[in-house]
Amino acid sequence: MSRILLVECMQEISSFNPMQSGYGEFAVTRGEELFGQAGLNTGLGGALEIFRAAGAELVPTYSARAGSAGLLSAEGWKRLSSELADAVAAGMHDIDGIYVSLHGAMGADGELDPEGWILTEVRRLAGPNIPIVISLDLHGILTDRMLKQINGLAIYHTYPHVDFADTGKRAARLLLRLMAKPTRTTIARVVIPAIVRGDELITKSGCYGDMIRECQRIERDGTALSAGIMIGNPFTDVPELCSQVLVMTEDDPTTAEAEALRLAHEFWPQRHRMQGKFISLARAIAQASTMQGPVLFTDAADATSSGATGDSNLILKGLAEAGYPKRALAQIVDPRAARAAHAAGVGAEIETTLGGQHDPARFPPMKVTATVKLLSDGKARLETMRSGLDAGPTAVLLIGNMTVVVMTRSVSLFDRAMYYSVGINPTEYDLIVVKSPHTEYHMFDQWVEKNFNIDIPGATSANLPTLGHTICARPMYPLDEGVTFTPKPVIYARQ
Repeated sequence: MSRILLVECMQEISSFNPMQSGYGEFAVTRGEELFGQAGLNTGLGGALEIFRAAGAELVPTYSARAGSAGLLSAEGWKRLSSELADAVAAGMHDIDGIYVSLHGAMGADGELDPEGWILTEVRRLAGPNIPIVISLDLHGILTDRMLKQINGLAIYHTYPHVDFADTGKRAARLLLRLMAKPTRTTIARVVIPAIVRGDELITKSGCYGDMIRECQRIERDGTALSAGIMIGNPFTDVPELCSQVLVMTEDDPTTAEAEALRLAHEFWPQRHRMQGKFISLARAIAQASTMQGPVLFTDAADATSSGATGDSNLILKGLAEAGYPKRALAQIVDPRAARAAHAAGVGAEIETTLGGQHDPARFPPMKVTATVKLLSDGKARLETMRSGLDAGPTAVLLIGNMTVVVMTRSVSLFDRAMYYSVGINPTEYDLIVVKSPHTEYHMFDQWVEKNFNIDIPGATSANLPTLGHTICARPMYPLDEGVTFTPKPVIYARQ
């Protein structure tokens, strides 16, 4: 019976979030607690299904999962990395294969390639011959150090992401294949000096999706064992931030290189299309005021699922100052306002400030008089992944014609879960604010008259040149003018 070691570490950060994250923001599970992901739409959940069906003996070691946030503190990384390494070392007995579930866009104070460190440590403990297969978010930054440690990989193929478990299944099948038939694998990597954002990245409808379907085709027809195009997280300012094509074959570097080059040449001319399209806040409000609606205001600049603080009040200020006349619905992270609401109780009128509790330089707090409509514990469950959310003490405040869900802690807001958790149906409002660059089509776009992508400041603004990158390789499109691309495939091979 094959013995497979399982380990997981997932976080996505924005380097432009002024607040560092810490160890306490990770949900850490150990040993057989990892089996709690069975049946969930997660990479590990999908892998567990395949491994169990194959009759493998599983050695679960350590899982650390955190929502997107700012750079992980040095203290937090020291504790997290130490615990992970100790757990993996303790489980490394008579192991035949290793599956590592990663996001790929971590960053820590003093370690800008945490996933590279993790895989280097796992490889050191495992030795040179045990196959290691990883799964990654397509927004990850796959580094040279990471590629030198692994035998294979599986990369998300959807955005908005719905194939978490499917990617874990692909990784598990690949690991089982390498364990059953030890072979030399080759991974071709072509780095593209571009970071991208915008609607063309929606894989069901955008040009990026057309290229991903080519990756899926060459996986399915046997040309490649694995293929993907990683677009990085443009807000994770690290040395190897880029877009990149990865094609893995069974000891066939010629095919891997040719396919990676073909896809890279297809990607580069499309880079102009794969940028955000914006509208000013003032114009969006003016247009929305005259529309039958409902309309959606996308606040991608403060997307908590991409690592922003969630405390932007700029749209709320704009609506109030413009005298927007209809019913507006929004969300915000503000622990002070949430505390004030809970202290006052339902039905009370409170005077407080809203927004700017974490990023006051971008979002100066706004004074409001509000009525407390509802209080909750802030717990919900994501629509897609079905995993839990815990926003801490949460309040629904009425501020004139605006209904605002105020949370204590940042959670992913790429669906309707936090609205539903407090009994709110977004379809009952004329204007809805979503702090996410995209959501699944049926959640909002299917029924709103217009989705306005608002151009305002924030730690995750899709107006990429405004962010202030200082660490990533340059020149980089669209941060620099006149960027050229001469593809240089690199082959990584491991027996």
